[in-house]
Amino acid sequence: MHISHLLRTDVSFRINGGLWVETTDAQRLIGVLRLDLLTHIQSLGSITKAAKQMGMSYKKAWELVSSLNALAARPLVMTTAGGRRGGGAEVTAEGQQLIQEFFTLQVRFEEFLRAEAARVL
Repeated sequence: MHISHLLRTDVSFRINGGLWVETTDAQRLIGVLRLDLLTHIQSLGSITKAAKQMGMSYKKAWELVSSLNALAARPLVMTTAGGRRGGGAEVTAEGQQLIQEFFTLQVRFEEFLRAEAARVL
């Protein structure tokens, strides 16, 4: 099925979509925002610094980390308490695996969207 004959010729079109993994009752495990947060935590070693760099409140970042950890079989982010040397956060091996797997899934999803656009547009 092609729809190109239905579309205006002076406008460019693409097929777009979002990708995330969620429970059957719509509790989101990971999507682009959580992936971005995990990669920032991984590179900065801090939820506070990650949130600041992303323009997100610490409260929002902490809620996202808490929901990630609550839905995973093992913690995806581990935190250490503050003190004189300050606290920190570390993405666990499981969290790193989730980053890698979701990134791969995202690449495949984008390839699917491009292929479908070529097929129908």
